Amino acid sequence: MEALNSIVGAINGVVWGPLMLVLILGVGFFLQVGLKFMPILRIGTGFSLLFKGREGQGEGQISPFNALMTSLSATIGTGNIAGVATAVFLGGPGALFWMWMTALVGMATKYAEAVCAVKYREKDELGNYVGGPMYYIKNGLGAKWAWLGVAFALFGAIAAFGIGNGVQANGVAQVLESNFGVNTSVTGVVLMVLTAAVILGGITRIGAVAGKLVPFMAIAYIIAGLLVLLINIGNIGHALSLVFTYAFTPSAAEGGFAGAAVWAAIRFGVARGVFSNEAGLGSAPIAHAAAETKGPVNQGLIAMLGTFIDTIIVCSITGLAIISSGAWTSGESGAALTSLAFANSLPGGGHLIAIALSIFAFTTILGWSFYGEKCVEFLLGVKSLMPYRVLWIIAIYFGATADLGFIWLLADTLNAMMAIPNLIALALLSPIVFKLTKEFFASGGQSEEPGGKPAE
Repeated sequence: MEALNSIVGAINGVVWGPLMLVLILGVGFFLQVGLKFMPILRIGTGFSLLFKGREGQGEGQISPFNALMTSLSATIGTGNIAGVATAVFLGGPGALFWMWMTALVGMATKYAEAVCAVKYREKDELGNYVGGPMYYIKNGLGAKWAWLGVAFALFGAIAAFGIGNGVQANGVAQVLESNFGVNTSVTGVVLMVLTAAVILGGITRIGAVAGKLVPFMAIAYIIAGLLVLLINIGNIGHALSLVFTYAFTPSAAEGGFAGAAVWAAIRFGVARGVFSNEAGLGSAPIAHAAAETKGPVNQGLIAMLGTFIDTIIVCSITGLAIISSGAWTSGESGAALTSLAFANSLPGGGHLIAIALSIFAFTTILGWSFYGEKCVEFLLGVKSLMPYRVLWIIAIYFGATADLGFIWLLADTLNAMMAIPNLIALALLSPIVFKLTKEFFASGGQSEEPGGKPAE
């Protein structure tokens, strides 16, 4: 196990090195500039379309609203509670600043992903819409790039078991054991049963559950987080000062905090930011490809809200709660650190975090099961869907009872491996994204081809 740890650790150091951070931030910034900062300037338009998108319009399987909720169900997970805390613990308060930067450029990345997903989606043998990086690479870039689509699907199918299954099940098991004394094996079995009840029904059932559960859990967590910030309102100014100061200068050791260099703030801020909002990973467009939408740009405008809601709203609340409450110098890390921040400010705050993390993680398991199976379907065809779902359900138990450290490391590494093919494809397809966007706004939003016609 130690040898495996060191091998994966070495690979992680390479794939999350300076080149990867430049690739994620660079492609996002390039898209943001190419779109003339439209994703930031048109946030209001996105929310307006989201409200109208509760009912589907055009071809697809799930409403645009449920497509975003499925995407959010996969992104709002342990990354928002444990991931933010880990970033602050390892990179200092400045890591939160770099999470924000990742999100601001990531909105353009997520927008471009969804535009390409709908533009280049297909129908499979079962009549279901399928899309995502492997399809926009195949249909948008042609045969010479086919290997890149296969690479994405391969990494995605395996990565799903880390980021979307093992990490989530482990997070739930650990937090329920420490807060309520629930045995990890019991948690594993319960999660298996609940997941099976939903994912065996496919994307329509996942979308329906996500559409109800995600808004409820996100709003409840935001309200609780805002209460913590209100209680610590006198420290908010100082907390923000620490975030901006330590984003560019090393943070000294303080209490149980070991100190961090600026590189650590950037590295963990960007890595945990991507882990949380998944902009650039290529996962969310797999859900958006199934949307009953008027066209690519419509869904892109809705999709970019996922990054805004996940990081600018939810992660900011977690991060500022940890820093303003003073918990960041406690020496705690992960979900325990967020739990401490809430417990110090709210009666029963620790239990609240345990429940929130459990619901967040459960919906992430649902969303990522869909991502993983679509990657496998691309590689092996529709006959692989049911065996993959069964394997997914079984893997939950092992995730719940395994060692957390290695699972985080593996998930982190595989995330980067997924992102590389996707970011290359987005850079190459950017002229198409810019053209579709320009035409859409030039015509007042009327020039969309219905539903993003499936590729022939």
